[in-house]
Amino acid sequence: MPKFYARRRLSILAAFTGLIASVGLFNGPTASAALPTPVSAATARTYLASLTVATENRTGYDRDLFPTWITISGTCNTREYILKRDGSNVVTNSACTATSGSWYSPYDGATWTAASDLDIDHLVPLAEAWDSGASAWTTAQRQGFANDITRPQLIAVTDNVNQSKSDQDPAEWMPSVTSYRCTYVRAWVQVKYYYGLSVDSAEKSALTSYLSAC
Repeated sequence: MPKFYARRRLSILAAFTGLIASVGLFNGPTASAALPTPVSAATARTYLASLTVATENRTGYDRDLFPTWITISGTCNTREYILKRDGSNVVTNSACTATSGSWYSPYDGATWTAASDLDIDHLVPLAEAWDSGASAWTTAQRQGFANDITRPQLIAVTDNVNQSKSDQDPAEWMPSVTSYRCTYVRAWVQVKYYYGLSVDSAEKSALTSYLSAC
């Protein structure tokens, strides 16, 4: 084959490969949530085995008993901190409000460019925590749980997905992105273990099943 045609074919191939790559950049996730890495599946299984199994009790629950969005640093509250942590190229103003950026929601695989399209999900919902032990905590302890940026408990996700999840546990709701479910249940068990929260029988059965596939 003449060298000219060989070079031309290589050039066309390179251009085509570049085009595919650029399409991937535009169509693929532009950011990935930076949830603190949860414990391994093996550790999660060990933690789960040690959790108390108990019937849930929501008597007396009020969301206001879990003070949310405290100041984390400077002018940044918990929501703003998580938005900045979980986004890409996030720009904030002097009040720490995100004015631009890109956020990938791992629950549903959607990418957003407006912070208003995102909620900060309590991975273990506040009501679920109340049901499984937090009713006995002090307000300060509940505030710490509701604003925990150290454990894998807070994550920026699509707002209506978070609202659809509401206060359901893994026996009732799981992320639609199946590849994220292992991360989700590992995080769930880690948070429950750290805070000494119980699980109900259906919840434990679901967690056991999901963790067996991790």
